[in-house]
Amino acid sequence: MRRLHKFGSALALAAMLASCGGGDSGSFGGGTVTPTPTPTPTPTPTACSLRDRQGWAFDQLKEWYLFPETLPASLNPAAYSTVDAYIDALTATARAQGRDRYFTYLTSIKAEDAYYESGESAGFGFRLAYDAGAARIFVAESFENTAALAAGIDRGAEIVAIGGSPDTLRSVSEIIAAQGIGGVTNALGPDTPGITRALRIADASGTRTVTIAKTEYELEPVSPRYGAKIIDDGGRRVGYVNLRTFISPANPQLRAAFGQFRTAGVSEVIVDLRYNGGGLVSTAGVFADLMGRDRFASDVVYYMTHRPEKASENETRNFEPEAQSIAPTRIAFIGTGGTASASELLINTFIPYLHADVALIGTNTYGKPVGQIALDRPECDDRLRAIAFKIENADHQGEYFNGLGDTVEASCRANDDIFRPMGDPAEASTRAALDFLAGRSCSPIAAATAARIAAPARELISPERPSTAQRELPGSF
Repeated sequence: MRRLHKFGSALALAAMLASCGGGDSGSFGGGTVTPTPTPTPTPTPTACSLRDRQGWAFDQLKEWYLFPETLPASLNPAAYSTVDAYIDALTATARAQGRDRYFTYLTSIKAEDAYYESGESAGFGFRLAYDAGAARIFVAESFENTAALAAGIDRGAEIVAIGGSPDTLRSVSEIIAAQGIGGVTNALGPDTPGITRALRIADASGTRTVTIAKTEYELEPVSPRYGAKIIDDGGRRVGYVNLRTFISPANPQLRAAFGQFRTAGVSEVIVDLRYNGGGLVSTAGVFADLMGRDRFASDVVYYMTHRPEKASENETRNFEPEAQSIAPTRIAFIGTGGTASASELLINTFIPYLHADVALIGTNTYGKPVGQIALDRPECDDRLRAIAFKIENADHQGEYFNGLGDTVEASCRANDDIFRPMGDPAEASTRAALDFLAGRSCSPIAAATAARIAAPARELISPERPSTAQRELPGSF
């Protein structure tokens, strides 16, 4: 399964807090998963020892890695106590060049399949954002059918203190002062069902202490509360859709949303990807098709290109309009530093066709124009996610490693107003998107390099070694 994916490892936490990012995982294809390339057969191991797993990972990278010239000729695996650390060392040169920011990593086959197929995850069910200047933590979003929302914790709430119980609460400012932002992720504990924490919450209702447990839940990729609707902007009907992550359950939800838009005659759309770290490329293809009613069968969604000796794996994805597809005249994509991979692919797709009638609203995106393939070793439950291909649009644009801020032809700078619901016409980014669609003036996003220096006030948080869900849902706990 091919995918566009976000944070390969938030060992890059410091860099992430400076630029935040997204990733992507996914399959390329018309709404169906593209089979994973079959790696060169290797002998079946008698045991999944550390050294054996390290050797297997090295062999796969030698065969498939997009930047083979950056791999060391030899690297003693004995110097590394984990497979992850060894892979990080193997990809260090490409990382220093800004081409593989921990996008290549080892994960669990079982856990990853559960997420992409059904959105299955575990945790409190919220995303957290860090205000570095004030050392404060806010909830950027809570997911439906989770412990967080059941406890009344939603967008805009501040987590003031964390503890194993109400008697052991420590203030967030104290934790950050002693341990940095990593102390907060440690205080929240692993994403294991049953883990319980006491949280002191401050929101519009006041300050209170709640005790909640992490649970298993299935994510709704399009929120039933605010994920899709039609906004009346002074008599103009604007479609709004917010996609949290590119996973298979999103496909029917997106079709339902665009079916409503088509029935209503919508021709202007806001696509909110502000926290979307990526996911399945097949779902990105479906999303593109739903905005491609006026595209020809020869029009390109993307080009996928492997290294020269793997050219047989290259693919060109063309538009395949569906019954629910619309023909938008203008599209406003809301993005942030947490917008990555498959999200960036979707934005980049429409630049050659709509030019300045497609805009990036918010801030610069993460910058991940490459994708991973899944190389599996089932007997060890090992899946190596290896950067193996680059992505380009119909004009062969695809070098946006610094984000799309320098690639889009139109943009509007806007804040992420976490004290208002996403999709509310009064929320800052949604308002800026409506202004763009209506032809009202706005301030453009700064150049990508400048935007990375002057990072937004709040950034999504990620643990040092994120789970699959945390890679694709940046900030989730």
